[in-house]
Amino acid sequence: MQAKIYFGSTEATKANVSERHSPFNNKLVSLAPICDAQDTIKALEIAKEACAEAKTTTLSQRCAWLLDVASKMKENREDLARTMTDEVGKPLMFSRIEVDRAIETVILSAETMRTMHGETINTDAMPSGKKTIAYYFREPVGVISAITPFNFPLNLVAHKIAPALVSGNCVVLKPTPEAPLTAYKFAKLFIESEYAVKDALSVVYGDVEVGSTLVESSIPRVVSFTGSVPVGNIITRSAGIKKISLELGGNAATFIDTSADLDMAANRCALGAFVNSGQVCISLQRIYVHEDVYDAFASKMAEETSKLVVGSPYDDTTFMGPVIDDESASRATAWVQSAIDEGAQCITEFKCEGRMFHPCVMADVRDDMAIVCEEVFAPIVSLVKVKDFDEAKPKMNNSPYGLQSSVFTNSLSLMQRAIHELDAGGIIINDMPTLRFDIQPYGGVKLSGVGREGPRFAIEEFTEIKSVVIC
Repeated sequence: MQAKIYFGSTEATKANVSERHSPFNNKLVSLAPICDAQDTIKALEIAKEACAEAKTTTLSQRCAWLLDVASKMKENREDLARTMTDEVGKPLMFSRIEVDRAIETVILSAETMRTMHGETINTDAMPSGKKTIAYYFREPVGVISAITPFNFPLNLVAHKIAPALVSGNCVVLKPTPEAPLTAYKFAKLFIESEYAVKDALSVVYGDVEVGSTLVESSIPRVVSFTGSVPVGNIITRSAGIKKISLELGGNAATFIDTSADLDMAANRCALGAFVNSGQVCISLQRIYVHEDVYDAFASKMAEETSKLVVGSPYDDTTFMGPVIDDESASRATAWVQSAIDEGAQCITEFKCEGRMFHPCVMADVRDDMAIVCEEVFAPIVSLVKVKDFDEAKPKMNNSPYGLQSSVFTNSLSLMQRAIHELDAGGIIINDMPTLRFDIQPYGGVKLSGVGREGPRFAIEEFTEIKSVVIC
């Protein structure tokens, strides 16, 4: 039940610990040491010292390391899933899916690194040059500070540490305070592997003090953070001269065209809006519906939403469990009430029992309502009636965020327009904007962040190009 600090490959405990209680039943589910700045500095210094060995290990060893971890994850699938469910209230069937995705992420990182390479350069291509032997290759950056959130407490850790370690770096991980045991059990598989690089991975726990130290220290070459825009702003201002990879907020939107399959669209939109209780950066929040099919789609959306099972996350049939904490439930309730006061209506049952916030479909929503202007990060989705895509497009783009957007249409010309005219890091055709494959480049524009995740693209963030010329 108790997570431990990893100062490199060495476990440690502290007298002061924090308690994690289940968001579903308030049961004590884990304990974690309360780390401070000195603990964080110690972990960073160990990582710095370990870089020399990490850099010189063979790629075959590092790939074997990750594949060994993936194998152990398969053996521990149920324990990892239940630990996640205990700590963050994610329904067990989705926790199992997350473990499976994290396994894929680890394997993909190893497979991708085998194919990462530089290339030769024709230095005599221009008159000012001359014929030489010239090429470039990628080297590990050194130390990486990785800071991860609660909503995907295993797979988002995998997306940072697996590409970082397989490319020869050392990592100091600060997992979310909401899921310390999940991260600890995952890190333990790396550290206890027979192929492990000594001291290449450290784990510290905490919040502002630990996070600030990881960001401000001169030791890390990269800060990789997934979380909120306000914290992303702080990191950007205080990190100094180092590489920063930020995956921040979103306000995902879709457009429902008259040519769309409305039954399929409603089914996928319900999933995209309410999976993980809407606590996803690419959770579907805004649905712009062509006026000719608005009423039909609204009815189908309400019907699909009513089929979703809300209940105990330990029940295999449960689709939605609790939101993460009381503050989130209160904030979601306030979002809905504010929209109702402004003239919108909830066309599903508006119900919140403690942290069990039932999925809410809001109709008759206008662009000036706060519920469509900000990231709600809750199981709420808004329907907005529009004349056509020409009206929907500027509304969809009128957001400080730009993570992913989608359209449902059978018009090829509209698909092409959406791909080129919507301002987002990812465009999905005929599915929810919440769709993500772990192999793809993932990241946003505007306030949604900088940099890209996905094994290949994270490895590019975590390596530097070294150019060589032999005259």
